[in-house]
Amino acid sequence: MQIAQLPIPQQIAHELAVNPQQVQAAITLLDDGATVPFIARYRKEATGGLDDTQLRNLASRLTYLRELHDRRQVILASIREQGKLTQALEQAIQTSASKTELEDLYLPFKPKRRTKGQIAIEAGLEPLALSLLENPQQQPEQLAASYLNSEAGFADSRSVLEGARFILMERFAEDAALLKKVRDYLWNNAEITSVVSPGKETEGAKFRDYFCFNEALKKIPSHRALALFRGRNEGILQLKLNADPQQQDSTARSYGEQLIASHVGIEDRGRAADSWLQQTVQWTWKVKILLHMETELFGTVRERAETDAIQVFANNLNDLLMAAPAGNKVTMGLDPGVRTGVKVAVVDNTGKVLATNTVFPFQPQNQVDKSMRTLATLCKQYKVELISIGNGTHSRETDKLVADMLKANSDIRASKIIVNEAGASVYSASELAAQEFPDLDVSLRGAVSIARRLQDPLAELVKIEPKSIGVGQYQHDVGQAQLASSLDAVVEDCVNAVGVDLNTASVALLARVAGMSKTMAQNIVAQRDLQGRFERREQLLKVPRLGPKAFEQAAGFLRIMNGSEPLDSSAVHPEAYPVVQRIAAHLGKPVASLIGDSAALKTVDAKAFVDDTFGLPTIEDILRELDKPGRDPRPEFKTANFKDGVDHINDLKVGMTLEGVVTNVAAFGAFVDIGVHQDGLVHVSVLADKFVSDPREIVKTGDIVKVKILEVDAARKRISLTMRLNDEVTAAPAAKPLGSKSANPPAPRAASKAAPAAVGSAMGSAFADAFAKLKK
Repeated sequence: MQIAQLPIPQQIAHELAVNPQQVQAAITLLDDGATVPFIARYRKEATGGLDDTQLRNLASRLTYLRELHDRRQVILASIREQGKLTQALEQAIQTSASKTELEDLYLPFKPKRRTKGQIAIEAGLEPLALSLLENPQQQPEQLAASYLNSEAGFADSRSVLEGARFILMERFAEDAALLKKVRDYLWNNAEITSVVSPGKETEGAKFRDYFCFNEALKKIPSHRALALFRGRNEGILQLKLNADPQQQDSTARSYGEQLIASHVGIEDRGRAADSWLQQTVQWTWKVKILLHMETELFGTVRERAETDAIQVFANNLNDLLMAAPAGNKVTMGLDPGVRTGVKVAVVDNTGKVLATNTVFPFQPQNQVDKSMRTLATLCKQYKVELISIGNGTHSRETDKLVADMLKANSDIRASKIIVNEAGASVYSASELAAQEFPDLDVSLRGAVSIARRLQDPLAELVKIEPKSIGVGQYQHDVGQAQLASSLDAVVEDCVNAVGVDLNTASVALLARVAGMSKTMAQNIVAQRDLQGRFERREQLLKVPRLGPKAFEQAAGFLRIMNGSEPLDSSAVHPEAYPVVQRIAAHLGKPVASLIGDSAALKTVDAKAFVDDTFGLPTIEDILRELDKPGRDPRPEFKTANFKDGVDHINDLKVGMTLEGVVTNVAAFGAFVDIGVHQDGLVHVSVLADKFVSDPREIVKTGDIVKVKILEVDAARKRISLTMRLNDEVTAAPAAKPLGSKSANPPAPRAASKAAPAAVGSAMGSAFADAFAKLKK
C-alpha cells in the first residue's frame, strides 16, 4: 500500500519515524484543545515522549494532510458530477501525496473559461486532431478541408489546423503524468537567471550582484532566492527559468520538447503530418508548459526560501528570548540619543519604575559634567546595581560617559552592559506601553524597556510583536501569516520552558502561557490588583473566564513563590501532587522539606510509584523537579567586553582581534556586534576550522565570541570578520559578482587557512547587500 493511502496518523508516523500510537495520541490531545507545551511536558506517557519540535511538526503536517483530504473529496465529487470519474482516475486521486499532484489530476476536469481548444472541440475539430496524432501519414491540409466551419470561425484549412493544434496542446498540457516528468526534470536541472531591467542600473545598485546571475533552481539558498524575488518586485531585476542550462546553442531543441514528444509518441520520421505535430509540441512547450512551470517552480523556490527564512528567524528569536537574565537587581536603563538626549530610567528589582530623566552630554548641548552628576545621583539614591545601555546610535559614547562617571564615583558599585535595544522603540509607541505607563513620555518608555530586558529578556521581549524584534532575514518578504504563527509558537515554547511568576508577570507574559488567552491574563492581573497576591494555584479557578480546561493547560507553567503550597513554586503539575505526597510519605518527610533534598530523592525508586495514571517518564520528571525546583533552563549571565578606543568603524584595523556579541544568525553566516554601531559579518566559511553547513552548529544569537577583522569598507559600512583567529590576514583582491559563471563566490569546502582575506573580500561584495537588506 502506498503511504498516501494510509490513514493520516500512520502517514505522519512514517514521516516522523515514530509509532502510529504516539501520533494518534498527540492528535487526540490536540483535537481536544491541549497545547503543544502541555502535551510535551505533561503527557509524555501518552505520546511516548514526543518533544515540542516533533509536536509542532506533527501539528503542521496534520493540518496539511487534512486539507489535502478535504480537497480530494471536493475534486472527486466534482469529477463524479461531470460523469467522468473512472476507476483508474479515482485510484490516482486517492493515492495523490501532495496538493500539486492532486491539482494536476484535476486540471483536465477543472471548470474554466472557454479556451481556444474548447472552441475547436465545439466546432467538431477533435476527430481531426486525434486522427493526425494517431496517423501522421495523412496530409494535414487535405484532411483539414473536410472540417471547414465558417459559422464557428474556421473558414479555411489554416484556421482549422490551428484549432486542432490547440486541442492537442491543451490535452498535452493537462496530462498529469507528463507534467510530473517535466516538473522533475526542471527541478533537477533548470536554473533561475536574472538580468537588470534596462535603465535600472543606478537605481538598483544594491542588487548589482544579480545583474547577470544564474544558479541551479534546486540549490539556490534562501537568502539569494529572496533577494532575487525582492529585486523583481521592485522592478530592478528580470527573472527567467533556463530549462536547458547545459545547452550552449540557444537554437537547439529544448529537452522539455523532447520529453513531451516522447511521452505522447510523436517523432519526426518524415511523414506528412510530422512537421505539424513537431510544431504542436514546440508550441505546447513554449506557450503552455514552460510558462506554467516557471510560475509554479518559482513559487516552490519562494515557498522553500520563505520556510528557511522563517526558521532562521524562529531560531534567532528563540536564542534571544532564552538569553541569560541578569536577575532581580536595581537597574538603570539608558536609551542613547544625540540631539534629543540620553533617556534615563531606573527600575527596582521587580521592574517597577523608580525614576526617569533625560541628560544631554552630546552636541549641541555638551553637558557632560551635568549628565555625569545626574547619573551618579540616581545611582546613589536608588543603589543601582546594573546600568543597561541600548546599542543604538551613540551607544559607545554613552558607554564611555558611564565609565567616566563610575571612575569618578568609586562608591558606586554598578556594572555597565550594552544590550540589544531591538524593538524598544516599537514597544514605546505601542498600546501596551501606553496602558502600562500612561503618564510616561514615549521616549522614556524605551529606557524602561532597555533596563527591564537586562533583568529578564524574556519577560520584556514578549511585550513586543516578535517580527519587530528584527532578528530575521528578509522578514518583510515572507508570508506574514506563516511568520507570525511560527514566531508565536517560539514565544509560547520559550515562556513555558522558563515558567512564569503568577504574582509578578505582566498581561503580555501571562497571555503566552499554555492555555491562556489575553482576556484570561487581564482578568488574572485585575484580580491580583484587587485582592492581592495569589497564595495557591487553585485560586486561579476563581478568575473569571478561566475554567478547568485552561487551568489544566496553564497551571504547571505558573509559579507561586513563598505561597501556602510548596509545590506551587515548581513545575510539578497540580494533578501530580498526590504522587509527591506518596513519595514524601515513603521517605517519612513533609513535602516542604523534600524539595531540594537531593540525598533523599536519590534513594527513591521511580518505578515504585508508577501507576495507571502516571508513568515512569512523569515520575522521573517529578523527581528532577523536586531536586531543583523551578530551575531556569537559561544560561548563566555573561557580558562582552568591547575594546576601549574602538568606538567607530574608522577605528577598526585589518587583523585586529575583538570580542563581540552575536546579534543575528543567517543561512550564510553570523552578524556580530563589536561595539562600533555597525555589525560585522562572519561568513559561514570562516566560522570554524572545519566545514560548516549550518552556522547554528557554531554560534547562536546572544553568544559572546572573539573575532578578527578581515576587511573594512567604511564608506559602505561593511565589516567582514572571521572566527578563525589563527588565520593570517593579508590584503584582499577585489571580488567578482556573485553567481556569474565566470566568478562564483569562494566555496566553503575549499576555503584554506591561507586565504581568509580573499574570503573576506568576496563577503564584502557578495554578502554586503544581504546584510543591508537584513538589517532593514
